[in-house]
Amino acid sequence: MAAPSWSSCCASTSTRPLPSPPASSKGGNPWRASSGRRSASGGKRQQQLSIRAVAAPSSAVDYSDTGAGAGDVPSLKIKLLSAVAGLNRGLAASQEDLDRADAAARQLEAAAPAPVDLAKDLDKLQGRWRLVYSSAFSSRTLGGSRPGPPTGRLLPITLGQVFQRIDVVSQDFDNIVELELGAPWPLPPVEATATLAHKFEITGIASIKINFDETTVKTNGNLSQLPLLEVPRIPDSLRPPASNTGSGEFDVTYLDDDTRITRGDRGELRVFVIA
Repeated sequence: MAAPSWSSCCASTSTRPLPSPPASSKGGNPWRASSGRRSASGGKRQQQLSIRAVAAPSSAVDYSDTGAGAGDVPSLKIKLLSAVAGLNRGLAASQEDLDRADAAARQLEAAAPAPVDLAKDLDKLQGRWRLVYSSAFSSRTLGGSRPGPPTGRLLPITLGQVFQRIDVVSQDFDNIVELELGAPWPLPPVEATATLAHKFEITGIASIKINFDETTVKTNGNLSQLPLLEVPRIPDSLRPPASNTGSGEFDVTYLDDDTRITRGDRGELRVFVIA
């Protein structure tokens, strides 16, 4: 959504300048001397004034104006993190929040010293990354722009921290999601960590494709002694034609030692910081 703009208009009054009174050697009222004629009724002819309404130029509100220079990467990183702060990873984002976050991400992408080249920057992917924002979560589902359980009151699921664990040697790409599952009173909620394991491959200069492998769930807290649960995968032949098959592609649009921005094949914007 484009930044809103308001057009303001004001009425300005402009009077035609009255002619300078002519010099009169006889003195008296100079305006009487300059008119030279009277109306038929004998009254003085009145000088006419005009009033014009002029519209002031419209002024658009520019949310992207930060005062930071194009190459001020640290300031732009702070601006991006500030734009997504308080949005609960995107679950609480309005359309205006989405636009503001996207604009801040594009500024940081444009200010990068060089475009992302995974042939040279692959080592920077290594590690455990914490998700701080996903535009896809604004759909109010844990699957984002893909099918997934809804959040809120329909299901007693609370989303905790979300991580990506990337190993560039083994090509493991795991999405790790901390969840809290509601339980009937008086039982306490169940804390669990779901790991969606993938393998990844580089498909372009800055493009990555991931292929789903398996999902496992491990309970935490008082139930941490329970064994790891492997969630069975629905066979592809039984899946609806339009369902998610577990694979996906995205572009890494910004990457340094502690910040990563990706844009997915369904238009989702994600921002990560090193954990």
